[in-house]
Amino acid sequence: MEILYQNLLQITWQQVVMWVIGGILIFLAIKKEMEPTLLLPMGFGAILVNLPLSGAKETLSVLFDAGIANELFPLILFIGIGAMIDFTPLLTNPKLMIFGAAAQFGIFFTLFIASFFFDIKDAASIAIIGAADGPTSIFVANILGSKYLGAIMVAAYSYMALVPIVQPPIIKLCTTKKERCIKMHVQGNQVSKLTKILFPIVVTIIVGLVAPDAVALIGFLMFGNLIRECGVLNSLSETAQKVLANLVTIFLGITISLKMVAEEFLALDTLLILGLGLIAFVFDTFGGVMIAKIMNIFLPEGKKINPMIGAAGISAFPMSARVVNKLGLEEDNQNFLLMHSIGVNVSGQVASVIAGGLILNFFR
Repeated sequence: MEILYQNLLQITWQQVVMWVIGGILIFLAIKKEMEPTLLLPMGFGAILVNLPLSGAKETLSVLFDAGIANELFPLILFIGIGAMIDFTPLLTNPKLMIFGAAAQFGIFFTLFIASFFFDIKDAASIAIIGAADGPTSIFVANILGSKYLGAIMVAAYSYMALVPIVQPPIIKLCTTKKERCIKMHVQGNQVSKLTKILFPIVVTIIVGLVAPDAVALIGFLMFGNLIRECGVLNSLSETAQKVLANLVTIFLGITISLKMVAEEFLALDTLLILGLGLIAFVFDTFGGVMIAKIMNIFLPEGKKINPMIGAAGISAFPMSARVVNKLGLEEDNQNFLLMHSIGVNVSGQVASVIAGGLILNFFR
């Protein structure tokens, strides 16, 4: 009882705030089923590390040093993500890559804004939150030596999981009901097995030449995809998609919570980074939607693009594609946009890694 009484006396209001934040993340994960593999470990960990005299911090520090400080977890996770991705919708309609590129606008806009508050390397690291890609954010922040790695990780993974909340109001503000009701026909082109096998190899070579600093990320992503498409490693592909990806995601989520200690998380710099991360997501979505609206000016009737698919160009795969498809069905229950939005979404996955590599080329 004496130990309990002493611990109760050490509880601060900041720790209580972090318990509430952890509880909200757990609520969203369980009740709303919003990316529970991310939010549940982060929410539970936020409570864990903010208990008085929590011994969990030392254990999580070991995990952090072993898996995040050396970029091991992000790279392994990219193998699993690559194994999940089917590039067929993109290969049947390569122009969807335009939207993946346009949806990186938020990165560079946020870089400009963040440079007023932070030094250029930290600003560049913060801007990569707009990649909507946790592994890329960790990788870039580590390479650039940002002292705000913890806040960047928390922001990147939080906003990735909150895509179903963040994106819909922005998409609706940028589009009219008529635009949201535009129907798009699915391309019927077949993609050969050889093309699917060559695609990850060719992309790795091209990105390695254009953005060498991103070659590790794109290489692991494309290696995972090659495992999927080669047709001779089905059991390995299944393991990468399910066991490996889920296991690493759990480790990432619980380890990220180490950086959610009240004294660090509730600091002004951290809150500013969270705000800048939100700006990045908003302008990513805006950039993808607006490029589609501009293209529609020059396209004839019957060939118009539903501008909502541009929002799927952020790298939050496959959450963003699902959000766009759901919004399309809300406007018209016969308006199926999933194939198009998935194509844009996977192009955004590649584009975000390239954007990360370019940032490293400029500021390393």
